[in-house]
Amino acid sequence: MKLIYLFTAVMLSLGAKAQDKQGYQLFTPEGKKTTYKKLLKAAEAADVVLYGEHHDNAIIHWLELELAKDVSEKRALVLGAEMIERDNQAVLNRYLSGEIDQKKFDSLARLWPNHKTDYKPLVDFAKEKNIPFVAANVPRRYASMVYKKGFDALDSLSAEEKNWIAPLPIAYDASLPGYQEMLKMSGGHGGDNLPKAQAVKDATMAYSIAQNLKAGSTFIHYNGTFHSDNYDGINWYLKKLKPEVKIITIAAVSQKDLDKLEKEHLKKADFILVVDEDMTKTY
Repeated sequence: MKLIYLFTAVMLSLGAKAQDKQGYQLFTPEGKKTTYKKLLKAAEAADVVLYGEHHDNAIIHWLELELAKDVSEKRALVLGAEMIERDNQAVLNRYLSGEIDQKKFDSLARLWPNHKTDYKPLVDFAKEKNIPFVAANVPRRYASMVYKKGFDALDSLSAEEKNWIAPLPIAYDASLPGYQEMLKMSGGHGGDNLPKAQAVKDATMAYSIAQNLKAGSTFIHYNGTFHSDNYDGINWYLKKLKPEVKIITIAAVSQKDLDKLEKEHLKKADFILVVDEDMTKTY
């Protein structure tokens, strides 16, 4: 009889596990499962968190907000994002202070099409809690100039326009994995200027972060995961500006199986956030 009870308990346990569903799993760089609690502890001890995201993933955006809320309970915060460009900082500040409403903000700033669903919650959290929010990215028109004509095109800009970009000349290492991967994925389209256009974004976001670091605070920066995977991109430029800064990186990946990290994603970041490939897309 005892064996029957034991067999029944084991089968019920297996059945429960088979029915259990989760939308994400965190891993260490070596591919071991880790927990949100450990991510939170690391974020609270960091100067900067580079939160690499998939722009259209609902659960990633939810976790971005949850992490900001939880870190803010223990530590002062600064938030910043790729999705708002440096020359929109004044308009963003007017929204954060309550001087203008969302409708006016929408009309004056170059917000991404998915701002209301994916980034407005972060901006509104900063507004509610009086947390600085940094418009970190280079204006896209300057990245477009680099794509068409290379870094030299930036030399023709006025002094005022150069304020929206990391100081010139832009340091550049074409051998960084992210830029090599970009060339490979593009099949040569855009030539050497394609990763350079990416680099001016990375350099400017790193510069924006460095300008807004506050002692005793954690700066959480939201960017496409490609901008900080493999500890290059923004991370590389920020380390050149502030070698002593303590950075935690998060890389987002999609997999069918959340139980094991695929080999290609190992060592991408301090925390690899694996999301179910069937997760709802926001656009």
